[in-house]
Amino acid sequence: MNDAQDTGPDDGGSADVEHLPGAVGGAIRIGRTVRRPTGPWSPAVHALLDHLAAEGLGGVPRVEGLDEEGREVLSYVEGRGVPVDQEVVLDTVLVEAVTWLREYHDLVEDFRPDEPLRWRGTGDEPVLLEADQIICHHDPGAYNWIIQSGHFVAMIDWDMAGPGRAIDDLAFLVWTGIPLYRDIGAQETARRLDLVVEAYGEWGPVTLLDAVVARMTTASERIAAGIARGDAGIANLQKVGEPQRTRDRVAAFRERIPAILDALP
Repeated sequence: MNDAQDTGPDDGGSADVEHLPGAVGGAIRIGRTVRRPTGPWSPAVHALLDHLAAEGLGGVPRVEGLDEEGREVLSYVEGRGVPVDQEVVLDTVLVEAVTWLREYHDLVEDFRPDEPLRWRGTGDEPVLLEADQIICHHDPGAYNWIIQSGHFVAMIDWDMAGPGRAIDDLAFLVWTGIPLYRDIGAQETARRLDLVVEAYGEWGPVTLLDAVVARMTTASERIAAGIARGDAGIANLQKVGEPQRTRDRVAAFRERIPAILDALP
């Protein structure tokens, strides 16, 4: 992880610039910083990231403020992303990502703001955390992992963070991390699912598989709702066939579940 200073919006003509289209809403890298559009949810996300920094959690970008164009400025994390449709990550990377998620969930238990906050996925009204909720990342798919030298080192793209249940975050992670959204064979899926269950240390495989169906069904509903309310970043997902793509993948996954269960140790 790099600590980066705000070099100003005019650096686009003189510094190393790279467009990062994978981020929800789009982002650009300027030098050793990432610039992203802000929204009504940004103050809450920044408060969360500042809390994680104060707790010493590695693997998260640091908030460096706003630039003159009103974009948030985050530290740039060196490494590569995961092209999920072309790559199945190594077992070690999967276990490291799950272990990091467990550490994040444990630390974020103490982040319980006293006043309602506006989050991207909760609509137009600020909300308080319910007793059984934490602030989840809500988008910890493998496409938001950063890998260095064959190891998981960071989770990026925090704009979708908001209230939820820890098991839903884990379910979202394994959707592309195992992966479950496509067929890699029942035996291999069951083997990697067992690695996840052991690394997180909370729920069994049957509970987790049920949670995946529920969470990814909710994901398609949230995408549809975001499109309906005019969230430009979420609307970009229509270009890759969402939300119908996820609906179709969930239906196909449900058909594979019996074979996965039969293949479990």
